[in-house]
Amino acid sequence: MSSETFFEDIPREKFVFVQRKEQITGLDLKTKPVGYFTDAFHRFVRNRGSVICGGIITVLILYALLVPFFSPYKVSDKDGYYSFALPKNMFTARLGFWDGCSRQFVNQQTYDYLENIPGAVVSLYGTEERNIAGRRQLWYKIKVDSYAKTGWVSMLLTKDDYRMAHTYEQETGIHLFYPVINQDLVTNRLYRDDPNGWFLTDSRGIAKRSEKGTVENIFLKSKESSDGYAYYISRMNGAQYETRVLYREWYKYQNGHEAHFLFGADAFGYDICVRLAYGARLSLVLSVLVAGVNLFLGILIGSLEGYYGGWLDLLLERIKDILYDIPYFIFMTLFQIYFAEKLGPVVSMFVAFIFFGWIGASSTVRAQFYRFKGQEYVMAARTLGAKDPRIIFRHILPNAIGFIITTSVLTIPGVIFSEANLTYLGIVNLQSGSATSIGTMLNNGQATLSTSPHCVFFPAVFISLLLVCFNEFGNGLRDAFNPSLRGA
Repeated sequence: MSSETFFEDIPREKFVFVQRKEQITGLDLKTKPVGYFTDAFHRFVRNRGSVICGGIITVLILYALLVPFFSPYKVSDKDGYYSFALPKNMFTARLGFWDGCSRQFVNQQTYDYLENIPGAVVSLYGTEERNIAGRRQLWYKIKVDSYAKTGWVSMLLTKDDYRMAHTYEQETGIHLFYPVINQDLVTNRLYRDDPNGWFLTDSRGIAKRSEKGTVENIFLKSKESSDGYAYYISRMNGAQYETRVLYREWYKYQNGHEAHFLFGADAFGYDICVRLAYGARLSLVLSVLVAGVNLFLGILIGSLEGYYGGWLDLLLERIKDILYDIPYFIFMTLFQIYFAEKLGPVVSMFVAFIFFGWIGASSTVRAQFYRFKGQEYVMAARTLGAKDPRIIFRHILPNAIGFIITTSVLTIPGVIFSEANLTYLGIVNLQSGSATSIGTMLNNGQATLSTSPHCVFFPAVFISLLLVCFNEFGNGLRDAFNPSLRGA
């Protein structure tokens, strides 16, 4: 069908004159101009993955900053009696999960021992007979409280401390002290602190029940019995009493609260939650400082290389080639050997990171300067008499800011991963009572991975989230600041 035939079918009344008596002029813009950073932000928020990762990074940073202020424990708090204690939350423990308990299959002797400790056996799920070494043995499936199973411990107290604890017992009705067992008379035994008797074991380890009084002097008696606690003090060693306390209640008496470690305790009895927060602080602060210093040096050196070129560019590139050929771990090890004692392990590691870190940033800035220094606006600025510093920092550098920001953000996870590697391998030792790192925690927990996986699980999850989210966040910034690389 021809165009003329097509237009003949349109009725005339469909056509309306526009602005017949008015002069057609340009219309004003109804929207405000969008700047470079605003436009980049709008593109960034469309990337849901990067936004979610940014939120996770924020949560991890808040965790590292706030946990030490709200936790009842300090980074230096250490309790060897609660080594490898399981994660426990006081609120969820009432509901039966995250309660510091574990399910175990134990034999008769272990069950008798745990059942004797108040609160150690939370539940008994059943029994099972097993044939071990030709003998039928009864095994118990129980739920054990990892905090209560510590049981009784020997404690040396001064007379004043003992009197204060005894007063606490009278005021609260909570039993702290228990009869002291004569270790010389009873060696291989399971004892029961009740008036009905206790369990003893023979040389073969078979439990037998003995009535009270059948073993003479099993409880040591004190020469001081005026306070009615003759069975609860063994003897005086100088100015100290040797006593036997139920540690769960003793801990509550000493600290004012029941022991509960949100992420559990490590092999030394440190609270993993607080130690992980301090380790995350170290990793984040170190990585941000290294990224900032490397960015400054990279911009300074890269801009000089890219703008002037020639012999200066050739010289600096050869220096970079030499530094690239130095094995990283060997260089870091040498730094720790010769400078850690004088500067400290953290400062020496910081200097070593800077020694290598500026190379990548300078190469990125150099490439951008070679890209933009021949543009027309740079030539126009030079023609109008602009000096070199003005051309570098006013005209060329702002156009390369997208790549520079992306490079600096992606430097942070690289530094975190390198620091974790160095501390995990033991090249950098950050294990102390007042400081630690994520790599050090992973190193300490690997020996008990099969028996106490929580010592490794929480640090591993934290550093995994941190690295993955920082990389995805940096990729989102890269796409936002340079749309031509979107999805690359």
